[in-house]
Amino acid sequence: MSLLDWLKVLVLGIVEGITEWLPISSTGHMILVDNLWVTKNSVMTEEFMEMFTVVIQLGAILAVVVLYFKKLWPFHTKRLRPHRSWFAEHSSNKAIGGVQNFCDNYCWMDKIVMWLKIAVSCLPAIIIGLPLDDWMDEHLYTPVVVALMLILYGVAFLFIERFNKRRKPRINTLAELTWKDAALIGVFQVLSLVPGTSRSGATILGGILIGASRGVAAEYTFFLAIPVMFGASLLKIVKFGFGFTGTQLGVLLLGMAVAFVVSVIAIKFLIGYIKKHDFSAFGWYRIALGAIVLIYAIFAS
Repeated sequence: MSLLDWLKVLVLGIVEGITEWLPISSTGHMILVDNLWVTKNSVMTEEFMEMFTVVIQLGAILAVVVLYFKKLWPFHTKRLRPHRSWFAEHSSNKAIGGVQNFCDNYCWMDKIVMWLKIAVSCLPAIIIGLPLDDWMDEHLYTPVVVALMLILYGVAFLFIERFNKRRKPRINTLAELTWKDAALIGVFQVLSLVPGTSRSGATILGGILIGASRGVAAEYTFFLAIPVMFGASLLKIVKFGFGFTGTQLGVLLLGMAVAFVVSVIAIKFLIGYIKKHDFSAFGWYRIALGAIVLIYAIFAS
């Protein structure tokens, strides 16, 4: 691999770290960079890059885990056992009672419940995404599809933000998210299976529409990304096979490391940004970028 090839890996890591958490479509941007910056070598083959653009997200996941570890880790030592049981009454059944005692002694049940709600949010994408994965890889991963989705959801952001200004959110903490809310956000996440949509964009829009504050919608999106990205990455690795060359492994690790560092910065920026601003700016960015890509695709064909 040449120096320019390694530079492309660095750029892809930076693009992933920035765009994964901002509602502007990380997959869409990765596809665009890969199409505009064509490399020809025996390492970054078409099959490898198809896997790389997804697996690099593991670096972004690690950023969420590091930044929100205290909110995510559901276990504690017995010394931190709450004075009151999490359960209204303990079961006389030994097995069930044993589980209840374990939960009281070692678990933050509010975090366990949050993870169960996240699991509910993952179900629609699993049910619909897994059977269609190969078809979407073949037909939807193109600059034209990315451009159209960038524009469509950019317009959606503008309309929804205008609509949202006239009402107050009913969900201001993660604990206020109901099981129904979690399922609905999962349905919105299905939309992000189309490249260019943005997983964070679809789930944030869904969260806002069902009544969540921007902060809650964004934070829940961060947490929801952990199982979703891990599952998608594992699927791509299995499809590609585990026979990485040393150079390919180096490319993956470099991309993930860069994505991790940049993701830490991007997440902190977004949380600070939404305290003072809405998402309209991201809507306009999506529309402008989508128009440029569409024009390029038309004239390049």
